[in-house]
Formats: sequence, structure tokens, C-alpha cells
Amino acid sequence: MDVGRKKVVWRSARNAAVGLWAIGLLTFAGWQLHVSALLASCLYLVTVTLVSLTGDFVAALLVSIAAFGCLDYFFVGPLYSFLVSDATDVVAVVTWIMTALVITRLVSKVRAEARDSRLQRRRLERLYQLSQNLMSGDPAASESQFLGSFVGIFGITAVCLFDAGTAQVHMAGNDGTELSGKTRDAYIMGSDLNDQGARITVRRLQFARRISGAIGFKDLEEPAFTVGPLTALAATFLDRTRALRTASDASAAAQAEVYRSAVLDALAHEFKTPLATILAAAGALREIGPLLPAQAEMAETVENEASRLGNLTSLLLRTARLDRDEIRPRMELIDLTSLVHQIATQYSNRSSDRRFVRSYPLETVEVLADAELLRLPVSQLIENACKYSQPGAVVTIAIQRQDDLVKVRVTNNRSSIPAAERQRIFDRFYRGENAKRSTSGSGLGLYVARKIALAHGGTLELENADSAKGTVTFCLKIPAANIEIDHAITAK
Repeated sequence: MDVGRKKVVWRSARNAAVGLWAIGLLTFAGWQLHVSALLASCLYLVTVTLVSLTGDFVAALLVSIAAFGCLDYFFVGPLYSFLVSDATDVVAVVTWIMTALVITRLVSKVRAEARDSRLQRRRLERLYQLSQNLMSGDPAASESQFLGSFVGIFGITAVCLFDAGTAQVHMAGNDGTELSGKTRDAYIMGSDLNDQGARITVRRLQFARRISGAIGFKDLEEPAFTVGPLTALAATFLDRTRALRTASDASAAAQAEVYRSAVLDALAHEFKTPLATILAAAGALREIGPLLPAQAEMAETVENEASRLGNLTSLLLRTARLDRDEIRPRMELIDLTSLVHQIATQYSNRSSDRRFVRSYPLETVEVLADAELLRLPVSQLIENACKYSQPGAVVTIAIQRQDDLVKVRVTNNRSSIPAAERQRIFDRFYRGENAKRSTSGSGLGLYVARKIALAHGGTLELENADSAKGTVTFCLKIPAANIEIDHAITAK
């Protein structure tokens, strides 16, 4: 017999003994005073009622039988015999027993409701305390610290949290590996777990219709009532922790971006002066006097490389300033056709081994843009078309007006961009494997070109890269001049 059952039997025996002692005392007093059967019956009924108020039906039944026996033996004729001569005596004993049954049932129900109320209030107090710890605690607190509140407040033997985002298991309490294994398995199997034999309860964590992990409890009291709120609190904590980590990572990335932009700006400024000096010295060598062919070639190489470094330095400066949003396009009405034609002519003269095809509309195409800034993306697209194509390739430059946009397409053949690299060509400092092998570069051109397009309210996209035909097409989109200015100058 377990401890709980022993307590019930002992309490019932005690209540019965007290009731029987009271019946015996009333019987002795009534017999000595020669009270009537009616008065004795009333006193016995009061005693049965008092015993029934304990909620112990067994004790009340024993006291009822004893009271009926004493009433029949000492107060109802014939005296000193258990002979029931009147049917009303049977009705009396049945009435006492029914009274005891009804009272004990009512008392038991009231006590059960009071006990449930106390337990519910206790659960609510614990949940409130746990939620307070969650809301007022350190936002950067670890999962183990949070789970420690479950053990301390609810008296759980152990609690385990499986974070699906990091695939990590966090434990609090003493359990070993059984709870952690079942918690992980419940998430993997996609179902909750109730192991009554091991006293383990596992629930999956769901936040905004997304399963984010699982939590398991060992020796949780009344899991049917408490596991739901505890799971909801754990899901909230896990989602809050992820949001804080994401915000922290984004803040760190933004800070690193600021530092990197500052370094680029500083380096670019430092390079400007020496490069200008090198270019001036190379020009002075040519003016000193006639140079040997080898010397002239070396001087030309110095000038070309210094000029390339100068262009790269300017690109770095623009990148740093664009990243810090220090510059804004100075909008003015410009003739895009004339601008594109001028840049295309420069590259056509410079790349005589490429054939340029130009397709412009008959009417003038005007846009609101910063002419100086807009030169860079157009130049970058034409330069890339020449740089990454084979000699004899055709470079096509087309301007098209479509609704509220003006599109500048630059297409070249005899080149390709692998499918795996197309999503990254606009990333800063990224250069594909083919580009690295074929020519030098910094990986900044397309990145800055797209930045400038976005600053004008447009965009720059890789429109087509047909590896079979060997053609690559980039499309620069700029808002036309007839739309609202405030939309055209929006920098994304």
C-alpha cells in the first residue's frame, strides 16, 4: 500500500472513531436522562451530518449504522432488542445513509474545486513569475540561464531545449542524455511526446506557424495544464533571442561597413598624390628628348598603369562615399542619347578590334540625372563588353524608351557568364573565375554602377547571358524625365 492510500485509510478510521465515540456518548447521556426516541433520533442525525461534513462517506456510513442500532436498541420499543417493528425505522436509517451520501458528495466536490482553484492560482503565479523573468531578464541571457528558471520556479527535475536554427541542445537540471535525446527525436519526427513511464513530456515550439525547435520536461507536475503555457513562453523566448542575434549581427555588419568605407576613402586619398606624381614624371620623360623604342614603350606602360590605378582610386572614392550616403545625384535634364553616344565613340576609338553597333531612337531621350555620375555605369558596361569579349566581337549599344523608363542595353558576343556566378556579379570585390584569368580588375565596377543606378531611382540588371550563343546583355534602367522628380531622385 502506497503512502497516499495509507493516509486515506488512517483519516477514515480516525473520522469513524470520533463519530462512533460521539454516538456512544449521546447514547449514554440519552439513556441516563430517558430522552424520547424523537430527540435521540435528532441528535443522532446531527452527529451523522457532522461526520459527513468531513467528506468521508465510509466513516459517515459506519456512524449512520451505529446510530440506527443504538436508537433501535435503547430508545425504540421493544427496548434492548434489535427487532424492527415499524417500517418507519427502515425509512429513518435509509434517510440517514442518503443524507450522509449527499453531504459527503457535496463536501468532496467543494473541496476538490477548492483544491483545483489553489493549484490553478499556484500555476498562474509560477507562470507570471517565469514570464517576469523572461521580460525583465538580460536580453543577451543564454538559453541555459533561461531554462534554469523552469527548474527553479516549477521544481522540474530537468528541462531541455532544442534550437532547430542552430541544431544545439541546451539543458538545465539533472537528467543525463534520455531527455535530450527524446527532445531532439520529437522535433525530427514532427510529433509531440508523452512518456508517462519516464515522466517525460516533449512539445514542439511553434511561433508564427513556424516550428523552431522543441522543449522537453522531466517530472513536470500536471503536464496537461502547464505544458501549453510553458511551451508558449519557451517559443517566445527562442524567437526573441533569434531576433536579438539578428539585430546584433546586422549592427556589427553595418559598423564594419562604415570602417571599411573609411579605410577605402583614406587609402584612395593617399594614392591620389603619388599617382599624379608618377604621371607627371612619365610625361616629363617624353619631353626631355628623343627616347629609344624600349624607353618609349616603358614610359607608355608607366603612364597606362598609373592611369589605370588612378581610375581605380576614383572608383574606390566613389564607393566609399556612396556607402556612406555622402553624395546625392545632382539632378538636371540631360540628353541621354548624346551622353551614351559620346561614351560609345570614346570606346570605339580605343577598341578598334571590336565592332560597335548603335541603335538609338529618332527622338531625343531626356532623363533627370547627374551627368557625371551616370557616365560611370554606362562606361562600365561598355568597358566590360570590350574587356571580356574576344577580338572581333560585336558590341551593341541600344537605347529604348518604355513607359516611364529609359533602358540602355549593352550586348556583346563571344563571351559568357557561368550560371553559378550570375547572382554574385554585382557583389563588391567579386570576380568570376573566367574574369580573373582573362583580365585584371577590382570587382567594384558593377557594384558601383548599380549603386548609382539605384540612386537615380532605377536599376542595373543582367538581362541575358546565353552561354550557347555566347552573348551577354546588361540593361540600365533610368526613370524618364516626365515622371515626378521626387520619385526619380529616390535613393534606395
